[in-house]
Amino acid sequence: MIWLSAAVLAMLLAYAAAGPYLAINAIRDAIKTEDTRALAAQVDFPALRTSLKAQLTDHVVREAGPGVQSSLLGAFGLRMATGLVGGAVDAMVTPLGLGALMEGRKVWNRGIGIKPPSRDDTEAQPEPLRDAVQRYESPSRFTATVQDDSGRPIVFVLTRKGLRWKLSDIRLPL
Repeated sequence: MIWLSAAVLAMLLAYAAAGPYLAINAIRDAIKTEDTRALAAQVDFPALRTSLKAQLTDHVVREAGPGVQSSLLGAFGLRMATGLVGGAVDAMVTPLGLGALMEGRKVWNRGIGIKPPSRDDTEAQPEPLRDAVQRYESPSRFTATVQDDSGRPIVFVLTRKGLRWKLSDIRLPL
């Protein structure tokens, strides 16, 4: 009985440790097959929206500078801009929008019905999170870092709830 309990515990620990890698592979497969339902199962959309709104709002305020923030008209403009940021994040952080972001497609083309360029059979399929540097930050937090075209890091954060791992944050290089 002790051996059986130890074996079950070892299997649970192994599954929990492999969880982020399994989640990243599931995200990669969902994007390659354009399966938004499978992608949605791997993403914690409320947490991702909250994080992206905070990052982008902070970026807008910092870029505006203290001069704009101190004037009445500037403060009103910042309030409008941050509201637009929130609305844009709500519209973009959906299974379809996230798939387009990770694959590098232009979302507005999909929105108006323009098909993405067809790929030749010889052309390599895009591999999201392909050369990512992956590491555990804690027992319930895992990151996969990729470089953008300018060499700046984009960090994809997966968090664990129970035995399931989900993408909950994308730290943008702002």
